[in-house]
Amino acid sequence: MLQIQDTLVSLDLAEQFFCCDIEQCKGECCIEGDAGAPITDSEDERLREVLPAIWDDMSPAARREVEANGVSYIDSEGDRVTTIVNDRDCAFSCYAPGGVCICAIDKAYREGRVNWRKPISCYLYPVRITRYPSFTAVNFHHWKICRSAFTNGRRLGIRAYQFLKEPLTERFGAEWYAELETACKAYLEQYGSDE
Repeated sequence: MLQIQDTLVSLDLAEQFFCCDIEQCKGECCIEGDAGAPITDSEDERLREVLPAIWDDMSPAARREVEANGVSYIDSEGDRVTTIVNDRDCAFSCYAPGGVCICAIDKAYREGRVNWRKPISCYLYPVRITRYPSFTAVNFHHWKICRSAFTNGRRLGIRAYQFLKEPLTERFGAEWYAELETACKAYLEQYGSDE
């Protein structure tokens, strides 16, 4: 683990090569799973605010689910998560040409229709954040659907912490990210870069 301010960061962020390859994985992380993406109460509110802008991009089944049950729910572990459809698909996903699943919120953001990219847990993936009383854990989630991202990252020479610079900076700030970058480089110099 690397200690950066009041966080403990998994060494996987330094050690693992990672760069999403959505053409290969087809956005499977928005489809697979047994619960929605973790969100905060304020993100629940933002989802409701952007809903009119993304409504037409959502599937008819997703619109029915959101109309019936809202934009989020409390899962079996007591966490607030995005609404899902058919016990798997995120209600806020849609499909681009070629069958690639993308985030309807992110699509609207890129098109200038909303000023919020997406929930931070989605933006940070495969990083998962867990808060404890005295520190915050920044962990790396290993999932078989991301195999192509590991291959692509290795091919391009991009480490997980580098790929995740923007979302990590958004979540923790530029100073925190600069410290992480310095710590990762020092760690790799000392213990080998596995290139």
